[in-house]
Amino acid sequence: MKSQASTQTMKAATAAKKLGVYLPATPAEFQEGAVSRAELSELQANPPVWLRTLRETGPHPRPVVAAKLGVSIAGLARGGVSEALTTEQIEAIKDAKPEWLEKERAVQAEVRKETVRIKKRDAERTES
Repeated sequence: MKSQASTQTMKAATAAKKLGVYLPATPAEFQEGAVSRAELSELQANPPVWLRTLRETGPHPRPVVAAKLGVSIAGLARGGVSEALTTEQIEAIKDAKPEWLEKERAVQAEVRKETVRIKKRDAERTES
């Protein structure tokens, strides 16, 4: 007797997160269904028009907005950004160069430098 392997699926919210898109902006059939690993792989390999459009113009989820602005998600919150933004809105913020954005970018740069320093220190410790 052969048993048939069950297909692993994930909620649409998880799939949207993995695809880097804002769930409420996805088509209703995507939001309402479960997504299998094979379907997710297919979406990543051959994105349909709606997925390409969302990735290009948004609205983008906060992690993507934070990355495009060069700040952390917490930095977005401190700057008063709590909703999904379109690419156009992100570009407008970049062009306006608000004080909070400059400050948060500086904070992010310091965090990155500290992370590099700690990795280097830890690597030196393991060599010794």
